Amino acid sequence: MLQDVYDRRLENLPASIWEKIAQIDELKGLWVGGVRLGPQVLGRLKQSVLITSTGASTRIEGARLSDEDVEKLMRGISIQKFTDRDKQEVTGYFELLTNVFDSWDRLRFSEGLIKHFHRELLKYVDKDTHHRGEYKHQENKVYMIDAAGQSVGILFDTTPAYLTPKEMQELVEWTREALNNRKHHPLLVIADFLVQFLQIHPFQDGNGRMSRVLTNLLMLQAGYAYVPYVSHEKLIEDNKPEYYLALRQSQRTFQTDDDTILPWLTFFLEITLMQAKMALELLSRENIEKLLSPRQVDVWRYMQTAQEVTPKELSDALGVPRPTINQVLNRLLELGRIERIGLGRGTRYRLK
Repeated sequence: MLQDVYDRRLENLPASIWEKIAQIDELKGLWVGGVRLGPQVLGRLKQSVLITSTGASTRIEGARLSDEDVEKLMRGISIQKFTDRDKQEVTGYFELLTNVFDSWDRLRFSEGLIKHFHRELLKYVDKDTHHRGEYKHQENKVYMIDAAGQSVGILFDTTPAYLTPKEMQELVEWTREALNNRKHHPLLVIADFLVQFLQIHPFQDGNGRMSRVLTNLLMLQAGYAYVPYVSHEKLIEDNKPEYYLALRQSQRTFQTDDDTILPWLTFFLEITLMQAKMALELLSRENIEKLLSPRQVDVWRYMQTAQEVTPKELSDALGVPRPTINQVLNRLLELGRIERIGLGRGTRYRLK
């Protein structure tokens, strides 16, 4: 049974793996206990991550749209320089990830959900009409894609099409049971699921993007609430050679006496740890500027030089209209970085 193989991979892991898991879970707890960002700020952060994650995840697979291009496309601005396929894939990913971020707590992990996600991922892609939401009917291979979107070689062969339904059933059942019964630490289960999902490569196309959408879902369902506010897709894009190498080093051991996911598990936990650290940085005073626009940064920096200021003083000093100053001050109040003193025309503001 493949489930026995999945369990054995998670036995006798080195201390370094458990140290990383302990660090990640400590940061997870600090996020839950320390997050004081208002819903509007969190909403803006989530929207930014949706753009970043969509751009990164589709570029890993060969699309060429920048984050700026993705943002324009999602605002309905026509971009003529890219192919319809690029724009179709970006739109599908953005909408699917939005659904995951908004509805993860109401979704039941299952084969049916995975197939539904695949249909949604590719619903705008004309060439994929015939196989959306269906496991593959012919063999496929995994190719490494370079920065120009070109294939630079085969990474590995995948599960034969005729075995795919059986292997996916066993993988999903094992994953759901292991997560529900806490048989292993959830990060270990998620990592094991991902490396095996990519080995099976159950769909004709879209498997890499699917794996990253499912990562977001499973991490959120396992309690890693900071996931929508830091893009793990971007971290993978920035470490793409290491990503491919970790997959290859693990997957080439499958069905041998040396079966191990340790290279992949190490990479996955390192990326997850980076993501958790970046989430905590969003809460720190010295990184407040990451949440602000350039004009808002100007107001924030000016306030650091003055004990107390009025909106008029800020407007005069920076040459910024009063309504804009009021918006910036409201945002800094939301973030808990300043406080209001007094009421009415005598209202002043100072750093907290």
